[in-house]
Amino acid sequence: MKVQLTKKKEIYNFSKPYIIAELGSNHNGDMKLARKLILEAKEAGADCVKFQSWSKNSIFARKKYEDNYFIADDYRDRTDYTLEEIVDAYSISEEELLAMKSFADEIGIDCTSTPFSKKEVDFLVDKMDTPFIKVASMDLNNYPFLEYLAKKNKPIIISTGLSELYEIDKAVHTIEKAGNNQIVILHCVSTYPPIDSDVNLNNIKTLMQTYPEYPIGFSDHTLGTAIPLASVALGACMIEKHFTLDKNMEGWDHKVSATKDEMKEIVDNSKRINEALGSFRITATESNEKKREFRRSIVLTREMKKGEVIQLDDIDYKRPGGGFDPEMTDFIVGRTVNKDLAFDHILAQEDIL
Repeated sequence: MKVQLTKKKEIYNFSKPYIIAELGSNHNGDMKLARKLILEAKEAGADCVKFQSWSKNSIFARKKYEDNYFIADDYRDRTDYTLEEIVDAYSISEEELLAMKSFADEIGIDCTSTPFSKKEVDFLVDKMDTPFIKVASMDLNNYPFLEYLAKKNKPIIISTGLSELYEIDKAVHTIEKAGNNQIVILHCVSTYPPIDSDVNLNNIKTLMQTYPEYPIGFSDHTLGTAIPLASVALGACMIEKHFTLDKNMEGWDHKVSATKDEMKEIVDNSKRINEALGSFRITATESNEKKREFRRSIVLTREMKKGEVIQLDDIDYKRPGGGFDPEMTDFIVGRTVNKDLAFDHILAQEDIL
């Protein structure tokens, strides 16, 4: 993960956005599909692919399975499988995750995962050696878990969905108190998908002002590419977006995921937007030649004879520049011409006494 920041007059300007293709469980438990997702995320230009490390024993209590209640509307009242069966089927094992990390390393894209238990944290840090750990929104108020994770001394990305500002603040302080200040904070709305008015992208600015020492990004669950790209214009240095091969595929998150074309659009245009944001210092970027072509010079409105004194009515201002600038009017009026000059002549220093 290469997220850099530089301070300019109390305003932080971040590097080009780091794009995470969130695979989650969109592999549907099929490692051939997982490999294809990794490959297409790489081809789309993403910097990282991220899985979710959970098992049926680490994500839900027994009561959840006994109730057999699916959060997603599309999966309620199913009779072809139970919640426990689908959670088990869509999980990824340690051996499978190591194989996917090896494949990602081979093709040159970062690979990490979100842990849901201490055991999974240990595996990701000690065995998989992930470049950073992502904390799911649901665990932002799981302070003992955050403390355990912070002590692993890996960069930590936290999503802020479901949370109030005081909970975000407590999470950040918990990680800091455990001796880790390698934190990236992602604005997030955990509705899949949220309506536009609930996205509140201005929260990115709030987080930047509240935590000026930490990079701020956006974990996106909206449809399409407009909202994540808008986050870049607000200064987001990281975008996390669910990724799929087909929005109509069977599975939990495919409908709110970006396709390869959409991910490429996010990658390419986020770089353009970041480049276009440029500097906070106002200065002309046009060449001197361009300035001369577009600016105006002082010209004569009539023929003038040697010895005549220039009056205000004798001059006008026309392109190109390169002669006397309009701001030199007071200097020119009252001067004597030292030669005969034609109508529309661009006045120069050698023309006047």
